[in-house]
Amino acid sequence: MGSLAGGVVARRPRFLCLHGFRTSGEIMRKQVVGKWPAEVTARLDLVFADAPFPAEGKSDVDGIFDPPYYEWFQFDKGFTEYRNFDKCLAYIEELMIKEGPFDGLMGFSQGSILSGALPGLQEQGLALTRVPKIKYLIIIGGAKFRSPAIADKAYANMIKIPSLHFLGDNDFLKPHGEQLIESFVDPFIIRHPKGHTVPRLVDETSLEVMSRFLDKMEKEISELPSAEPKAEAPADVDEKEICI
Repeated sequence: MGSLAGGVVARRPRFLCLHGFRTSGEIMRKQVVGKWPAEVTARLDLVFADAPFPAEGKSDVDGIFDPPYYEWFQFDKGFTEYRNFDKCLAYIEELMIKEGPFDGLMGFSQGSILSGALPGLQEQGLALTRVPKIKYLIIIGGAKFRSPAIADKAYANMIKIPSLHFLGDNDFLKPHGEQLIESFVDPFIIRHPKGHTVPRLVDETSLEVMSRFLDKMEKEISELPSAEPKAEAPADVDEKEICI
């Protein structure tokens, strides 16, 4: 069970996917499904949702991916003050109630910052109190919240759930992604040469790390009741690397 070549498991791990700033669930679907090999995506049940707020400014993917574009919450230039953050958390909880249950969260950029903080906020009883505990994380281009009002609670304790982190050598958030990783116990890490983007999974090392992470999840959920997952449609994606 658990090889990338395929294997029968009770069900695929189900992830709620949180997209980047001023993009959309459909854009993230194209970024992930269009770039990752089928033997990886076939082992995941991915649900791509739109953030609650329409983009308040120009999107960095305008002209590459079609609108509409959304954002999860708004922030100042120092990323220390946030607007609509509580509404964002309530919206995600409603998504998880409506579309779940979920085993984990997958986030990119703004979505990854949220994903990395939510297990700790949930543990403190400050978010996602009406849904099952988050058990797994996939963090792509992540970082910590800088506001002490959130950070002191979200990262108060080491996060012990299995997590997979993607770090780009040329990602402007790489130092912040390294700091986020320090809050996790035994994280899986995939390093890639690109910037702030969802990377392709093509090299043997990355695929091996991904395979070990998938194996761990499948082993842990193999005794749970099976459910027939929805098939993920193939997607075409622009070859240009996306920078947000």
